[in-house]
Amino acid sequence: MNKAELIAKIAGEAEVSKAMAEKLLNATLAGIREGLTDDGNLTLVGFGTFSVVKRAARKGRNPQTGKTIKIPAKKVVKFKPGKNLKDSVNG
Repeated sequence: MNKAELIAKIAGEAEVSKAMAEKLLNATLAGIREGLTDDGNLTLVGFGTFSVVKRAARKGRNPQTGKTIKIPAKKVVKFKPGKNLKDSVNG
């Protein structure tokens, strides 16, 4: 499913226009982004938890040349699915 299909699904389920559904989706995504930026953690009960974790610097290898390179430390977003999401996906 892509963003356009998700917007159409939201519009149908909420009985709103596609333009309104797109505004709602964009507002939701902005809220998630803001929550992760400010707190580093966002929990949606029944769906899952988004969290920001620090990934340490490490050594890597350039696959074209085989030369060792340094990969800098950075923050990444992790997602841990909730029980309801796991159960609906698994069956």
